[in-house]
Amino acid sequence: MSPSAPAGWPLHDASVRGFASDNYSGAQPEVLAALAAANGGHQVAYGEDEYTARLQSEMTALFGASVEAYPVFNGTGANVVSLQSLVPRWGAVVCATTAHINVDENGAPERVGGLKLLSVPAEDGKLTPELIDREAWGWGDEHRAQPLAVSITQTTELGTRYSVAEIKAITDHAHALGMKVHMDGARLANAAAGLAIPVREFTTDAGIDVLSFGGTKNGMLFGECVVALSPEASRGLTYLRKMDMQLASKMRFVSAQFLALLEDDLWLRSAAHANAMAARLRAAVEGVDGVELTQATESNGVFAILPEGVADRLRARFRFYDWNPARREVRWMCSFDTTEDDVDAFAAALKEEVAR
Repeated sequence: MSPSAPAGWPLHDASVRGFASDNYSGAQPEVLAALAAANGGHQVAYGEDEYTARLQSEMTALFGASVEAYPVFNGTGANVVSLQSLVPRWGAVVCATTAHINVDENGAPERVGGLKLLSVPAEDGKLTPELIDREAWGWGDEHRAQPLAVSITQTTELGTRYSVAEIKAITDHAHALGMKVHMDGARLANAAAGLAIPVREFTTDAGIDVLSFGGTKNGMLFGECVVALSPEASRGLTYLRKMDMQLASKMRFVSAQFLALLEDDLWLRSAAHANAMAARLRAAVEGVDGVELTQATESNGVFAILPEGVADRLRARFRFYDWNPARREVRWMCSFDTTEDDVDAFAAALKEEVAR
């Protein structure tokens, strides 16, 4: 007999939609089915299970024969473990001021990872070799944390996307300076869908050393994956994952979710849909009086400045976040389950509030 939900469930109104975060969405039906299928019987714990072994094979197919995959619980954990594997205790990481590791991880890279972050402003969220050089100096100076790694985000926290050429320019420059390169790929699928090229072309082949491969924002219940694209550059992941409390005992349930996403390119199709909904939203609000779009829409996010008071009134109907309250800039995110009707209703509500 299949288990049934407790009386009175669900506890929430499943008709409520929002544009606050792609973390607000539920899980892909295929992911839930994979979890149920992986649930029977016993499997060896701590990653010695059939699902994690299959995931390793899938990751080598995506990124190259020599890569190593390490499933973890969450994005912050993936980033901390990845960066720790690249730099020694005295190392520092150059990143954009807007980077998730710098703004949204509550000091975890510094406090848990013991890493010094050297952030530089980037108006579109993207680093360049010239921006990296603002902090890539001082090697051999015992008074300064040594800049030994660069971290970029694909797609960025501002919804922009690096081209292959831009990534290659960064990795070539960083490697020439003796630095290694990490990619925060919390929205890697959105980048791959937008670029419409094999993911290997802008990761392994472009010179990225270690990758945080996101799953939660694309329809998993939980879980990300650290992928050592250049295992010789990324040391100690086996031990760091455990030390940082990111080693799942029942790892099959993280790996099974990734396998469901990768099956028949569900991860790409879902991300392409989210991107398309963001493009639809942008088109619907572009040209509305008083609405100023502030970033290119190259993934599943739209950034805009709204007239005074509009955001708060609109939030009574649809939840979303302020991005820069000082200039009334907001962020709207679309998900794998955002519908055209969701977008159209939101755009209509925005126009109503602007016209008030």
